[in-house]
Amino acid sequence: MKTMKKCLNAGLQFMVIVSVLFGGVYAYAGYNENSKVEAATEVLQEIMEVPETSVPVSLLKNAYGVAVIPGVVKAGFIVGGRAGRGILVVRMSDKTWTNPTFVTIAGASVGFQVGAQSTDVILVFKSRKSIDGIVKGKFTLGADASIAAGPVGRQAGAGTDLQFKAEILSYSRSRGIFAGVSLEGSALQIDNEYNESFYGESGITVDRIFSDKGLKAPAVADKFRRELASRSLMEK
Repeated sequence: MKTMKKCLNAGLQFMVIVSVLFGGVYAYAGYNENSKVEAATEVLQEIMEVPETSVPVSLLKNAYGVAVIPGVVKAGFIVGGRAGRGILVVRMSDKTWTNPTFVTIAGASVGFQVGAQSTDVILVFKSRKSIDGIVKGKFTLGADASIAAGPVGRQAGAGTDLQFKAEILSYSRSRGIFAGVSLEGSALQIDNEYNESFYGESGITVDRIFSDKGLKAPAVADKFRRELASRSLMEK
């Protein structure tokens, strides 16, 4: 009984830390919009620099949308959760990439788990359907659209693999105590506050961000788009 009580007390203490942690993710992670886009560019560069474990170029060539979420923080004790902020771009009719919209990701998990983990995440969207769902409101991975760990390197040639049946393919680079990352049940949402601050326009909509080629954006946005475009054209 005493042992159980100690475990519960430890769990409560840990969850207090977790609540503070996740509260800080939105207040601090990426501490400003430009640095978050810069971090997303670095994540894309570094993951794509290793051919054996990178996102296959063939997938990027045919993707409708790509989200990069640096430093998704996960922590827990019995009950855990994750939270993070990143950017999402989609491919226009002329095959170029749009300016980025900011997105947040948040989710909870139940089960024995002790520790904390920071994970860089890339999501590859294969169709417009999932993007439309995110733009309309809160979108849950695994419920509103199927998600699977994406094939890496030359695995992209195995077209009959289960991953190719999923609407969204995920890639991650983790560090910490937890091994691997599961994003099922996580909610993706548009971050309107960050969008307004980044573009300097109150009430700016995602539709405007995705459709207005003349929209003025900080230079870091163009740097990310160029990086993604170049990675989509690389030879294996």
